Amino acid sequence: MNIIQCYAPTNDSNDDIKDQFYERLQSVIEKCPRKDHTILMGNLNAKVGIDNTGYEYIMGRYGLGERNENGERFANLCAFNKLVIGATIFPHKRIHKATWISLDHTTKNQIDHICINKKYRRTMEDVRTRRGADVASDHHLVVANLELDSTTKVQYSLPSRY
Repeated sequence: MNIIQCYAPTNDSNDDIKDQFYERLQSVIEKCPRKDHTILMGNLNAKVGIDNTGYEYIMGRYGLGERNENGERFANLCAFNKLVIGATIFPHKRIHKATWISLDHTTKNQIDHICINKKYRRTMEDVRTRRGADVASDHHLVVANLELDSTTKVQYSLPSRY
């Protein structure tokens, strides 16, 4: 299993900085074996929104708000690498979708994400925020429930004889 935790530049950041981040992230993803579970998560500062036109195979229609530039970059990265954007495929109340809330509580965004290979999408049972978690941040904790196969194949080898 490969777990990639990242923090992306904000939407207002310089395009060169964002390009560099996504190039580095792509190189990390490419190092992960395709046969393994790969989970990409973190503060991507990307609003993917509810419109999944062109991205139906990697996201659902249960996002929040409208896609921004970072959301477009992130959706393209996920499409290229066949990663499903978890929170967009499960219906929840708006309060369980927002991952960031402004200090005055007027702006709510879904910018933190958990993604998994499309091949293993069925292992993902739910993704939502947990607002009660005391994490000393303006971000809410994002939690994914995964049903992973508990059977593991162990290969034994006999010591070689000389």
